[in-house]
Amino acid sequence: MQDRARTVAIVEDDELVRLATVSLVRSLGLEVAEFPSALAFLDSPPAELGCIVSDLHMPGMSGVELHETLHANGSTVPFILMTAYPTEQIKDRAARGGIACLLEKPGAAEVLAGYLADVLGPLD
Repeated sequence: MQDRARTVAIVEDDELVRLATVSLVRSLGLEVAEFPSALAFLDSPPAELGCIVSDLHMPGMSGVELHETLHANGSTVPFILMTAYPTEQIKDRAARGGIACLLEKPGAAEVLAGYLADVLGPLD
């Protein structure tokens, strides 16, 4: 486990999914910064983050493109990608690109909680 900030960015265009994910992460005792799109995340002031959780398919910029942009700018913040449609191509691109975890929606809650504990340390 690394000594990381305990704020998790949630980047999700579907409001209901975003609210559910925010609720889950807060229930684990973590701080949350939420964004309705990858572009909104990039337009926000820099913050110290422990992890980024992003949807794959979003208007304007995908979750993979967001990760690639952050990585190109030197970010080492762990990045979790969530999708309801995990094709082999997406799985390969995520693995090659250094995305820490690819989660399938729905039903990713327990896996997400476990991964956040691995990255950020013991959760409440």
